[in-house]
Amino acid sequence: MPQPIHTVASIRAIEALTLPGAVPPLMERAGAAAAAVALSLLPPSDAPVLVACGPGNNGGDGFVVARHLRSAGHRVSVAFAADPTRLPADAAVARAAWLAAGGSTDASLPPPPPQGWALVVDALFGIGLQRPIEGLYADWIENLSASSGLRLALDIPSGLDADTGHRPGACFRADHTVTFIALKPGLLTLDGPDHCGTLHLATLDLDTEALVAAPGHTVATELFSTRLHPRQRNSHKGSYGDAALIGGAPGMIGAALLAGRAAAYLGAGRVLVGLLDPAALAVDVERPELMFRSAAALLDEPGLGALGIGPGLGQSDAARTLVATALAASPPLLLDADALNLVAQDSQLQAALAGRTQAAVLTPHPAEAARLLGSDTGAIQADRIAAACALARRYRAWVVLKGCGSVIAGPDGGWWINTSGNPAMATAGMGDVLTGIICALLARGWPPGEALLAGVHLHGVAADTLCAEQGLDTGLLAGEVAEAARRSLNHWLRACAPARQA
Repeated sequence: MPQPIHTVASIRAIEALTLPGAVPPLMERAGAAAAAVALSLLPPSDAPVLVACGPGNNGGDGFVVARHLRSAGHRVSVAFAADPTRLPADAAVARAAWLAAGGSTDASLPPPPPQGWALVVDALFGIGLQRPIEGLYADWIENLSASSGLRLALDIPSGLDADTGHRPGACFRADHTVTFIALKPGLLTLDGPDHCGTLHLATLDLDTEALVAAPGHTVATELFSTRLHPRQRNSHKGSYGDAALIGGAPGMIGAALLAGRAAAYLGAGRVLVGLLDPAALAVDVERPELMFRSAAALLDEPGLGALGIGPGLGQSDAARTLVATALAASPPLLLDADALNLVAQDSQLQAALAGRTQAAVLTPHPAEAARLLGSDTGAIQADRIAAACALARRYRAWVVLKGCGSVIAGPDGGWWINTSGNPAMATAGMGDVLTGIICALLARGWPPGEALLAGVHLHGVAADTLCAEQGLDTGLLAGEVAEAARRSLNHWLRACAPARQA
């Protein structure tokens, strides 16, 4: 199911509604939940554990974890360098309980035992941190991150921005992160996945959706499951739409081919590829099902189910004319790659995009998003959710800001983070394949939002499946993902069929 994602502000709102009178207190619940994860990672007893506690409530969570692990028979050391008289009330209670249970604290990181720490727990700083970590705590984070044992972060790795995934300074690198109440955006995008390791969600028995509406959600098949139904027996290729892909300037025909092949694999009734250099290719010998036109002629083709423009398009005057014509056309429209760059350079194209009756789909990477917003890549990456939402508002479009934890935003302000996909996808042609996948779903009659959510998620799932099957960390090819996406989509169809019949 799609999981709610809460920002720091909405987490604080949930806490304000539940902290007063909560029994047991939320800190006790959080510490117990984190301790349960820690115990699942440790041998039954007598393992050396280091818990580093900070000056706030995250440190209080750490004291609770330490108490539970000590009670379970482990040798627990606690490092705590803050002024105990300045701890928040709940954290002070947690520290007192740790001392009353026979624990002690060290003002510096104790040296590891001869066999090393079995587990180090980062309980230094939580989601409220608003500045880079420097000095003593930066040194602690560097030391803890270098531990040869397992590394566990409480709520969020110290130094990671909970709303953006940005790490402005020192940042703990965890093998596991137990996050409390709900997922946070920073865990899922930008630097978050590299620093969080395996995520464990502890809701602390709170029904967050009943308390505060989540501003965002993860992507899951339930968001578009009503579109996952088998084909009617009484149907033909015309029932599944004509997907048109325009691009393929000289030297870049491969991009258009990748997009066209992906659209064919994803079940468009017909796939037509319009090349800027039509003389360069009359047939795709590997996929002769594709039909070729000149780019200009394809835009005159009647009855198109969907139109995708950009893969290998280039930025010539002819390409600019094609984008202008596509923006004025009536079929569902997807803009990628150089189509986005041309829009970014031309106020008339921008106005035409924002003025379309039907929302278009935009698939920028961070540099293209920066051009579209008149910004720079650093600013886009510093707050990926804000950037995706700004694009969706400005151009009245459905947008995916591609990258680690791709962010999808709708023109109504809704946003989602996709958690499928992996670093092996960082290779040429992946965006072209995504364009073809989404274009096929649009041609089949899917609404733009559902086509974008499904296409992005499917793209990542297909790559994850291939990498798992073949043991790949690198060397994944974009064309392979198109074929795997066909398999994954058909798996979804089979999985949804029994539920509908029941």
